[in-house]
Amino acid sequence: MITALSIHNFALIEKLAIDFSGGFSIITGETGAGKSILLGALGLVLGKRADLGSLKNKDEKCVIEAQFSIANYQLQTFFEVNDLDYEDQTIIRREILPSGKSRAFVNDTPVNLQELQQLGDLLIDIHSQHQTQELSEDDFQFRIIDAMAQNKDLIAKYTTLLKSYKKDQSSLSELQSTLQNSIKEQDYHSFLLEELLAANLKPDEQQTLESTYEQLSNVESIREQLEKSLAAANEEQFGVSANLREIKNALQKIAGFSSDYQSLSERLNSVAIEFDDIASELHRMGERLVQDPQELDRVNQKLQAIYHLQKKHNVATVAELLAIQNDLDQKAVSLTTLENDIAGLQQRMGESEQKLDAFANQIHNNRIAAIPDLTGQWGEILAHLGMPNVRFQIDIKPVSNYLAHGKDELQFLFSANKGSDFGLLKKVASGGELSRIMLATKSILAQYAKLPTIIFDEIDTGVSGEIADKMGEIMRGMSKQMQVFAITHLPQIAAKGDDHFKVFKTSDDAQTQTRLKRLDREQRVMEIAQMLSGSALSDSAINHAKALLD
Repeated sequence: MITALSIHNFALIEKLAIDFSGGFSIITGETGAGKSILLGALGLVLGKRADLGSLKNKDEKCVIEAQFSIANYQLQTFFEVNDLDYEDQTIIRREILPSGKSRAFVNDTPVNLQELQQLGDLLIDIHSQHQTQELSEDDFQFRIIDAMAQNKDLIAKYTTLLKSYKKDQSSLSELQSTLQNSIKEQDYHSFLLEELLAANLKPDEQQTLESTYEQLSNVESIREQLEKSLAAANEEQFGVSANLREIKNALQKIAGFSSDYQSLSERLNSVAIEFDDIASELHRMGERLVQDPQELDRVNQKLQAIYHLQKKHNVATVAELLAIQNDLDQKAVSLTTLENDIAGLQQRMGESEQKLDAFANQIHNNRIAAIPDLTGQWGEILAHLGMPNVRFQIDIKPVSNYLAHGKDELQFLFSANKGSDFGLLKKVASGGELSRIMLATKSILAQYAKLPTIIFDEIDTGVSGEIADKMGEIMRGMSKQMQVFAITHLPQIAAKGDDHFKVFKTSDDAQTQTRLKRLDREQRVMEIAQMLSGSALSDSAINHAKALLD
C-alpha cells in the first residue's frame, strides 16, 4: 500500500508531503481544487508520460516520490526479473527536468517507463469515471471472469506459449514464402548447374587449353622454326655447337697461362653443356610435335564452351564459374534444408497446438464453473445498491482460433428489471447502473486479485442517498482486504472513511497553490456539514454530519 507521497514543483503544487495509512481514506474538495492534480502526480509515479506543462516553475525540476509498503504482496519475483533491489518499504521517484527529459527510480535504481508501468500495475488501481466503460470491453470482462476462475497461472502459461507459437507461425510463413520462390527458380538453377557440371571445369584449365590450342593451331610454323633452330645449332661447319667447340678448344690451350683464361674456359664449358641440352630439347620437341586435327577440335570446343559460360554468367575466369557452380549446388541443398526446416517447425507447432488446446480447455472449464458464483455475488451486492431485480447472463462460446485470452468469445448480458430481456451490458446499462456494477465488480475482484491499493475517483457519480450509503459500506468492506481511497462529493461516503483528506486552494497576490491536509474529528464534521448544506452551515447540517460520522 502507499504510505507516503511528496510532490515538488508539479502543476499548482509547490511543495506537498503527506502520509497515508491502511484502511479506507476519503479525499474531498471543491470542484477545481486540485484533486485531479493529485491523481496526475500519482500517475507519473506509476509510469504515465510527462511533459513540461507539468512543471510549476519551468526553471526547476519536478520531483514526485511515493513510498509503498509491499511486504505482504509477493512482489520479490518482479524485482528479481527486472534486476531491482527489493525493499519492504519501496520508494519510487519520478523527476521531470526543465529540458523536458524524464527520469524514474525504484529504490534509487534507474528504470524505464515500461518497467515502472509494470510495477505500477501491481501496486495501485486508479479507477476514474471514464474507466467505468471498461465493463463493456472484452479485456476487462475476461479479467473479471478469470479472476473468479483463478485462471491467472493458466493464462500466464497459455500466453507465454501463444507468444512462442505465433513467432513460429511467422517463421513458418517466411520459410514457406522462401520455399515457393525457391521452387520457382529451381528449374532454371538446375539447368544452369547441369550446364556447368557438363562442362567438367577444372581450376587453371583455361590457360592450359589456350596454350594447347595455340600449339595445335600452329604445328607447321612451330616445326619449321624448330628445324631451323636445330640446323643453326648443329650445322657441321658453321653451327653454333661447332663454333662453341672450336672456342672451347682454343681457351683450353691458354687456360694454364692465367687464372682469367681458366675462368673463361670454365664458363664457356658450362655454356656448351647448357647449349647441348637446349639442342637436345629442340630435337625432342620436334619429334613430339604431331599434327592432330581431332585434338585441336576437342580443345577448341572445350574453350568455346568455357567462353560461352563466362559470357553467360558475366565472369572472366574458370575459378569464378566454379564458384557459381558451388553456389548453385548449395541452393539445391538449401531447398532440401528449407523443406526439412518447415517440416520440423510444423511438427513443433503441432505440439504447441496440443498444449495450447489443453490450456484453453482448462481455462474454459474454469470459466464455466465460475459463472454461477460471479453472477450470484453480483446480484447480492447490487441488491444492496438499489438494483434488486438485476440479472446477469455470461455467454462463453468456444472458437477455433487462438485468442489472447484463450479460445473463448465472451458476452456479458444484463437485465435490470423483471420481465425485461437480456441485452449486451454496454448497450442496455445506464451510467448510474454501470457505476454500481463496476463498484460491485471491484469489490468481488478485491477478494481474488491481491492488489495493495485501489483509488475510486468519483465512482459515486449519479447516485445519492441510501445508495450512496451502501456504496460507502462496500468500499469500507473492501478496505479490510486492501487500502482504499475514495474521491467523493457525497457526505454519506465521506463519513465512512477511516481517514479524511481535504484538497483546497490558497491564493495570494503572487500565485495560487493546491494543498492537501488530513482532517481531525472537528474538521471532518465541518467538511461533511458543508457537503450536506453548502457554504452556509446550519446546526442541523452539523448535527447530521456528526450522526453520519457516528
